[in-house]
Amino acid sequence: MRVIVTAGPTREYIDSVRFITNASSGRMGYCLAACAAAAGHDVTLVSGPVGLPCPAGCEMLPFVSVGDLKEILETSFPDCDALIMAAAVGDFRVDKPFPSKLRRKSGPIVLRLFPTEDILAGLGEHKRADQLIVAFAVEDGPSEQIETKARAEMVAKNADFVVVNTPSAMAAHDSLAAILSREGTPLPWADRPKESLAGEIVKLLSPKHK
Repeated sequence: MRVIVTAGPTREYIDSVRFITNASSGRMGYCLAACAAAAGHDVTLVSGPVGLPCPAGCEMLPFVSVGDLKEILETSFPDCDALIMAAAVGDFRVDKPFPSKLRRKSGPIVLRLFPTEDILAGLGEHKRADQLIVAFAVEDGPSEQIETKARAEMVAKNADFVVVNTPSAMAAHDSLAAILSREGTPLPWADRPKESLAGEIVKLLSPKHK
């Protein structure tokens, strides 16, 4: 299968040196890309700015901002068989980034933030019947509420599965996560090494799960 895996954080610049980002290390996405390539899939790793080497057997396309990622996926998604959206895509951007470095001032500086475009929702609208989308959702709160929100997101984005985990997974080696589908819970909640979780996710690419 032709598989796209996204990984890592986005950056939305405030000025020429500062940016809004998140704690994603990219480790989950890189484990997924390595596992999918080892399983014989044709893997394109679309990666945000992280300090990890590209896994063997993968083509890598870099991105920085949400806009960069959107442009890459709108070009590549129509030709893929599966998209695993493990990147931690930022939800907000600065209205008007400053063109040069902001100098320290005694008073406050006010930034206007606007929501970024929901890339996966847009791709889901154009998903073919023979394509598969695995979404990711980071949620906190009681497990029942987490699953309810994650399932709603899965349906809204026309995904086939959603990997739901907690904020503690960010930049960690393990992930407290579950895999949800339209029909049930293929993988129940547990704290697993990300390599192990990646193997379970890659199993979803087999024909029996379609």
